[in-house]
Amino acid sequence: MNSEEFRQRGKEMVDYIADYLDTIEERRVTPAIEPGYLRRLVPDEAPQKPEQWEDIMKDVEDKIMPGVTHWQHPRFHAYFPAGDSYPSLLGEMLGNGLGCIGFSWAASPACTELETIVLDWLGKMVGLPEQFLSFSENSKGGGVIQGSASECVFVSMLAARAHTIRQLKKQHPFVEEGVLLSKMMAYCSKEAHSCVEKAAMMAFVKLRILEPDENQSLRGATLQQVMQEDRAMGLVPFYVETTLGTTSCCSFDNLAEIGPVCEEFGAWLHVDGAYAGSSFICPELRGPMRGIEYASSFNFNPNKFMLTHFDCSLMWVRDRFKLTQALVVDPLYLQHSYSEKSIDYRHWGIPLSRRFRALKIWFVVRSFGIEGLQKYIRDHCRLARRFEAHVRKEPRFEVASPVHLGLVCFRLRGTNDINQKLLSSINASGKLHMVPASLNDKYVIRFCVCRQTATEEDIDYAWEVIRQFATDVQETKPEIIENYSQLKKPVEAEEEVVKAERVRKQDASLQYKRSFFVRMVSDPKIYNPKIVRSLPSNNPRRHTTSESSEDSNVSINSPTIDLDVLEELMQRSDLKEVLQEAKNKDRRALIKKTTSDLSERILVAPSVSQEPEH
Repeated sequence: MNSEEFRQRGKEMVDYIADYLDTIEERRVTPAIEPGYLRRLVPDEAPQKPEQWEDIMKDVEDKIMPGVTHWQHPRFHAYFPAGDSYPSLLGEMLGNGLGCIGFSWAASPACTELETIVLDWLGKMVGLPEQFLSFSENSKGGGVIQGSASECVFVSMLAARAHTIRQLKKQHPFVEEGVLLSKMMAYCSKEAHSCVEKAAMMAFVKLRILEPDENQSLRGATLQQVMQEDRAMGLVPFYVETTLGTTSCCSFDNLAEIGPVCEEFGAWLHVDGAYAGSSFICPELRGPMRGIEYASSFNFNPNKFMLTHFDCSLMWVRDRFKLTQALVVDPLYLQHSYSEKSIDYRHWGIPLSRRFRALKIWFVVRSFGIEGLQKYIRDHCRLARRFEAHVRKEPRFEVASPVHLGLVCFRLRGTNDINQKLLSSINASGKLHMVPASLNDKYVIRFCVCRQTATEEDIDYAWEVIRQFATDVQETKPEIIENYSQLKKPVEAEEEVVKAERVRKQDASLQYKRSFFVRMVSDPKIYNPKIVRSLPSNNPRRHTTSESSEDSNVSINSPTIDLDVLEELMQRSDLKEVLQEAKNKDRRALIKKTTSDLSERILVAPSVSQEPEH
């Protein structure tokens, strides 16, 4: 394709996209296909010779579109919004057209400098303290564009881990880093995104998952109690992940309470505002931000609630040097003469290569202005309250959690089964698309305002569909359900046996695949708060305070090991091969010898049979 044909095809593509979005409501919101549908429609081998563009676009409509879930559809109310706007789309087009790879300032100065500028713009727009901004006087902070909130969580955890190990090495210069790592503990709420657990697995650190309060909010007292317990056991609390706008119900952890606790224990506080963060450009919605000054890092996704296309997750740190020290790799071929005077974003994240993503943010902010973006967010909040009002007027339904921003969690009064049946029926019809969540062991349905141009008519239509299906579900005659159940019993009995065996195998496999450090804090047979060992009181040890005034004291106690538990763990784990070599030897002696390399002293609990505290 040459430039002349590109001009023609590019104009055709713009028309195709505009027509698609203008007529999207004519399509079914979710595809009526089954897994593997496309495999039968596409050839087994790639074409040897060029194909006509018309044929390619015909296949898009005939083969691809039937399998697309239409996230911009007015009947799509699942998950969270997928950012979409014409200015963002044009920014993506230009960025891809320029084709620069901005891993350093020298690789593309405008790519780096615009990213720094727009991150300061957005930081000011959402009310971040000045220490998070690049151009504030005497600031050590700054912002960077990452690929996703998951990436932000992982990168911040790596930075916290590296910083804590540096501090512990000052206190214990002769202790191996692996031993120090084994004592580090991270924390998050049960309502935190699953990416936190994945990050802990990849960072090879322990993770303790905490219970939130009745409003699904993690509180400071809960965190403080478990941190005290862990410190008494000789563990090192080093990282706390909090969420502003959880996935299940858009709840908010209490930063004002959690922040001082993190400061007391010297733990890195990361704040994930993936969905809700964009809403803080509205001053009246910034209440949950109280306490943000305690945070070490913060992120939110304009690709969720600020009309910007994926991928685009913005991350700020209060001390950029703590972040880059964990990630710097500096081969000669990437160095340049302006390294001391500029930012090289290759040191701020995992990938080396970086797209010119700042362009689409720049286009969006300039095209809508702060006022236009505020109007969009407030409209979504207003429409969510309209849906909430519908739910509250209908005695059959209940609102399952406090309503925040554009998300409403509701349910039909009754059992979890009837709510599951209701949602399954609605989604199967293709008239709406929603997803469930579990709150306090109750099956709830999430209704999220997603479309950029959503209207009151869209909300009213969705409620009427829900009411109609609820009536159908409730009016199903009990005897029909009973007869249907009787017919299914023989088949279900056989299916249950197969299912149980499959689940057992999956659980057994998962037990070994998941990180031991993640499993450790959730398995009472391994994690036993009754086993406590502290350094002698006459030999207190505190780490050396670093140059940064933000560094807090971190203490580490001698390792504590339960031999019976460890032996059981080794028998269940991949270390069986090691034990096989000692088949005819004393296994306890082998365990003792192996673990002695990790600690000078080993303590066996006086009574292993005692019930562990939780």
